[in-house]
Amino acid sequence: MAKWIVLAIAIVAEVTASLSLEAALTEPALYIVVVSGFSAAFLCLGFVLRRGMALGVAYGIWGAAGVAATAVASTWLYGDPFTPLMTAGMMLIIAGVLVVELGSQRAKWAQESVEADS
Repeated sequence: MAKWIVLAIAIVAEVTASLSLEAALTEPALYIVVVSGFSAAFLCLGFVLRRGMALGVAYGIWGAAGVAATAVASTWLYGDPFTPLMTAGMMLIIAGVLVVELGSQRAKWAQESVEADS
């Protein structure tokens, strides 16, 4: 359970850093938030990987959630466009991550079954 909480923290840190990047263009002091946020995100991802989450799953969830959250938040904060085509693209990204997660779980179950039979 801890690895999922830490993955959520990594997502929040990455989204905060990404959103701060836009604001840092006019307020350079926010580059501290950018560097800190991305550093925290990568440290959290390292923790998650050390706890046994597959790289493809961790990175996929982190990336997909980060893209979706950043797109939505930048619409609210900066007035960036948010179109139906963008929504469709995000849904495809999320669906792809789900397929990777399902494939990872299936492979894990198959491997455990083979090991149990040995």
